[in-house]
Amino acid sequence: MVGKWNCSAYECAFVISTVTVTVPATTANLGPGFDCLGAALTLSNRFRFSLLPPGGETVSITAMGAEAEQVTTDASNLAYQAFVKVYQHLKQVPPPIKLELQLGVPLARGLGSSATAIVGGLVGANALAGSPLTVEAVMHMAIAIEGHPDNVVPSLLGGCRLAATHRDVGWEICEIPWHSSIVPIVAIPGFELSTKLARQVLPTTYSRADAIFNVAHLGLLLRGLETGNGAWLQAAMQDRIHQPYRQTLIPGYEIVQTAALTAGAYGVVISGAGPTILALAQPHTATAVSEAIATAWAEQDFAVTVHVLQIDQKGAIAQTTIE
Repeated sequence: MVGKWNCSAYECAFVISTVTVTVPATTANLGPGFDCLGAALTLSNRFRFSLLPPGGETVSITAMGAEAEQVTTDASNLAYQAFVKVYQHLKQVPPPIKLELQLGVPLARGLGSSATAIVGGLVGANALAGSPLTVEAVMHMAIAIEGHPDNVVPSLLGGCRLAATHRDVGWEICEIPWHSSIVPIVAIPGFELSTKLARQVLPTTYSRADAIFNVAHLGLLLRGLETGNGAWLQAAMQDRIHQPYRQTLIPGYEIVQTAALTAGAYGVVISGAGPTILALAQPHTATAVSEAIATAWAEQDFAVTVHVLQIDQKGAIAQTTIE
């Protein structure tokens, strides 16, 4: 490509007129990895940013797909707010934009829908501005907006990622190898659970025993994910920091968990803040596990959608059209 890339969209010799950003869903925590561990999944949202003629409306937003009617379509839309943040950071005026959302990640279900909006807005704006920001800079902006890294980091980078502060200044992001024999299965119930409520039920202090328990099980989980060791995974997905408290907000959780384990799952955890449930299984038991979960929840008179997925290794992908 040839052109002046460190410039606003309307100043460039060659203008990027449209950017389409595909951003994967994520599952966070994975049991003991509360607020620090997350993985990208093969579900996604798509954000299409197109320049509007100057002098007209500032932003036009449309949403398509399941639950599209719940998406905010004015300037308070989260993806657009993230889009504006990039231009504020660059000390530029955001160009008038048409934003089209194609939804594949359900809202308020613990699959990182807000993270996809944040990442989609940041990546889209950066691409339209000529990509002046590095991936690392975009990542830090995403963490600052979201408030924690466990969803936005794998949503941006792909794969399974562990995040830790670097002596309280910045972040260190560690890619966690995910063995090919471990299949993620998500069961998405037909009811929502707000992250705010899911955090309100958590205690403000924990015992030393619970802290040690989670540290040990997180370490074992990381090795289990890397090696595919079934015994390690079965033990490692236990947690004492958030799941015992959040389970009470998910009707039928224990019944669904028992059904999945009986069908051969390594373990069952709450995806993010819930109410989606994540099970890990072997390839030859994944179908049985997914069917057992669907049946168990249906018997509780709850609609549920179950997906047998893979880990998305690519993260956010931007495609541009240049005029």
